[in-house]
Amino acid sequence: MSTDTSPPTEILTEERRARLQRRTVVSLMLTQVVGGIGMGAMLAVGALIAQDLTGSDAWAGMATTMITLGAAVFALPLASLAARRGRRPGLALGWALGAVGGTVVIGATVLGSFVLFLAGMVLIGAGTATNLQARHAAADLSSERSRGRDLSVVVWATTVGAVVGPNLIGPSGRVAQWLGLPDLLGPALFTTAGFVLGAVLTWALLRPDPLKTATAAVDAASRAAGTPETAGGVPLSVPGALAVVGRTPAALLAVVGIVASHTVMVAVMTMTPVHLSHHGAALTVIGLTISLHIAGMYAFSPVVGWLTDRFGRLPVLLSGQVVLLVAVAVAGTAGEDEVLVATGLVLLGLGWSFGLVSGTALLAESLAPEVRPRVQGVSDLLMNLGGAAAGALSGVVLAQTGFGGLNLFAALFTAPVFVLALRVLAAGRRSGPAA
Repeated sequence: MSTDTSPPTEILTEERRARLQRRTVVSLMLTQVVGGIGMGAMLAVGALIAQDLTGSDAWAGMATTMITLGAAVFALPLASLAARRGRRPGLALGWALGAVGGTVVIGATVLGSFVLFLAGMVLIGAGTATNLQARHAAADLSSERSRGRDLSVVVWATTVGAVVGPNLIGPSGRVAQWLGLPDLLGPALFTTAGFVLGAVLTWALLRPDPLKTATAAVDAASRAAGTPETAGGVPLSVPGALAVVGRTPAALLAVVGIVASHTVMVAVMTMTPVHLSHHGAALTVIGLTISLHIAGMYAFSPVVGWLTDRFGRLPVLLSGQVVLLVAVAVAGTAGEDEVLVATGLVLLGLGWSFGLVSGTALLAESLAPEVRPRVQGVSDLLMNLGGAAAGALSGVVLAQTGFGGLNLFAALFTAPVFVLALRVLAAGRRSGPAA
């Protein structure tokens, strides 16, 4: 294995760029597989552990809320670390923090401490933030014509681990029993192990660093052209990054589309295990439903990436919002029908995939390279804040209006995407295609 970690000091040729991009994508795919096991395992049982610790459905949603809140908290620091030192240290640190979170969750559950459990879930959110930021790393060295495909393949790689994770409830429960732990902590063991392995693989394989390589290549090209170098990026604050987004209609649409897609998905997915449990569904059925949902999120992402490159970012982003509306209609009217609930959850994941892949590609190409990493971090911050808010409200909405009312509540978040799309289309008619 090559240990070359130095960025190029000369203009990056197309052949070398393509070779490094293939290596980067393969490395990211491997880490996404093992990290996905960690995410999927905890998503399946987090709400159930919270419910067991508190005896309340209203508090059950706080498990996923803390994960998404943690992803929001760590999104910008990890992105800033990447902007300063490269993707490799940022991603490795994120996986490591997630592993610490898994350990804290295990200890908190044994001690019966809900507060400590929530703290552990916040740290697990660092793993979620890392999983999401890997798609940005896949775009660092990609060409315009293949950006959607490259980042979608990395998103897809999460499928293997994320689908396997929830279905490890049974086998991992037996491992937990062997260790003298409650059955529900079995997935938490796999969460910790998956995140540890993700950190190790990232540190060992993600060389040369894609962001440092891309930045150095831009600087080399700038020197050759006699223009100022990027110096590794502009140190944007959160308000500065928001200002960049606000004055770029396509970037604003991309961020709102990503945030809306994630918020709809989290609002419904968070309370689905509780809804199924209320109607007597077995843990295996709950695990299978979440697995199918996660498959919808990740399994078709290469197709979504191809559609994004072939038909454009905007059509795919809007199609994703339509799929999300169909998903909440199916799940919200399913009642006790477990098959219909699962169908709605699969469509929910697919709509999320459409929004994330097309929105990420649109955001990347709407920004100058020197501001891209930090604006991407702010985008992930807002996405996870939206998810955290939706997760926090989902338990209350479920308790007050039922599962159908929760789905209707989630559907409202798609409205801003359609409004902003009209703005971008109007601007495009005046000055040419915007996406």
